Amino acid sequence: MPPTSSAIRKTVEAYLGRHSDERDALTGLLAALERPVDVTARTTLPGHVTCSAVVVDRRRRVLHIRHRATGLTLTPGGHVEPEDRTLLAAALREVSEEAGIAPGALCLTRHMLGSPIDIDVHDIDANPSKGEPAHRHYDFRYVFYLADDKPPTITLRDEEVSDAHWLALSEVTSPNLRAKLLHAQLDGQPEPVNASAIIHDGDGRYLLHLRDANKPWIWEPGCWSLLGGGREPQDRTLLDTVRRELREEAGLTLAGLEPYAVEHVTGTDGTRVPIQLFSGRWNGDPTRLSLTEGVMLAWVRPEKFPYMTMLPSTRTLLERHAAEHPAPVGKPAVAAGSASAEAPAGTVLNVVGVHLYLERDGQILLGLRHPDSAYAGGSWHVLAGHCEAEAATACLLREAYEEAGLVIDPADVELVHTVHMRERPAGSPRIQLFFRARRWEGRPQLREPDKCVAWQWWSVKDLPEPIVPYTRAAIEGVRAGRVYTELGWGR
Repeated sequence: MPPTSSAIRKTVEAYLGRHSDERDALTGLLAALERPVDVTARTTLPGHVTCSAVVVDRRRRVLHIRHRATGLTLTPGGHVEPEDRTLLAAALREVSEEAGIAPGALCLTRHMLGSPIDIDVHDIDANPSKGEPAHRHYDFRYVFYLADDKPPTITLRDEEVSDAHWLALSEVTSPNLRAKLLHAQLDGQPEPVNASAIIHDGDGRYLLHLRDANKPWIWEPGCWSLLGGGREPQDRTLLDTVRRELREEAGLTLAGLEPYAVEHVTGTDGTRVPIQLFSGRWNGDPTRLSLTEGVMLAWVRPEKFPYMTMLPSTRTLLERHAAEHPAPVGKPAVAAGSASAEAPAGTVLNVVGVHLYLERDGQILLGLRHPDSAYAGGSWHVLAGHCEAEAATACLLREAYEEAGLVIDPADVELVHTVHMRERPAGSPRIQLFFRARRWEGRPQLREPDKCVAWQWWSVKDLPEPIVPYTRAAIEGVRAGRVYTELGWGR
């Protein structure tokens, strides 16, 4: 679906904010954008939008191609097609079709940040052979750098073009474009235009951001990712960019961010995106942050990465950082049933487990534990996990997504039952918290097949066997309106 008139108008107004003297020249385009027409369609008259790609190499030269019909030497470009989601995408498609340069061989420039460097207005003569009357083109011109030092092989794929040339900035054939390119002082050297933060607590945990899965137009939809984003015109440096993104996305102000590395990923438009990565330490509670984008924030340890929806490049990056920043060797682990050195004398640590009580139409969701599972192999159990150094509800939301791909808003959960238990006389005492989710997104998926081999809805009146005993006790307690159960304690 081509870009909407409102999206194009926003681009034009931002452009006129930099070139206010061109408003009169774009009066016809602004008027067309007010009409109920597709201004990108070639049938829209008396004028419509086209797009061009201005490709700059390391020697500050611009790619031009010769059009057979007119003999004119121009930058690659043409009409917007129905499949072009943005004007930038149309420019990328045109340079791929006409010169054989794939989007992955290009990257955006810091100077323009994906905005057009020029909107050229020119008249097109009538073409009786195609039944086209004389009309006008409003050509949006986007600048790209070559992503690699070695120029790509030019393959002229369109029978309408020939003879590719790399022309110096001072020889660019369009006077307006030439003046703007020279004024921008483009050097052809790619540099990061995005910044992200690797946030860790110094004890082996990483703060990760679960991005929206129902927004396919964003980068990494439905994936666990780092906080960060693209540079904006007001950002003086990429450190300003990452600090602004942390504030805007999570309400997080973090001191001590240091540059870590520059990584390259593929953007939503297919271009190469160099990202400046910063590293910093923080050990707060992510559930207390004011998340404005995405689904949730959570602390995650590297051993969980293989079971999470995450780009391979993100996983590799974090695993490398974890190897370079190993968690410090702390105090010996406290043995089951012993007292912690940091706890009052006589205190025995209780393991805290969180459980998802998910019910619909009188049925409850249960998972069949893998036969080789270290706990309750071959038994039915609710979705559950052990609480780490995190709030219980944060643990619940994290486990729900990691184990079954379910997305739950923390505002939609309530504690409905607690089981205080000891399975064996010498075992660690355990506090099992059962939370009910009133609403959720997604269908249960087998995200950790080494732990759970099936998800199934069962009638609360006819629970399967075998089932984990304390799970049955909790379900019966919820049905009876009780909030607390004790198991395994001698009287």
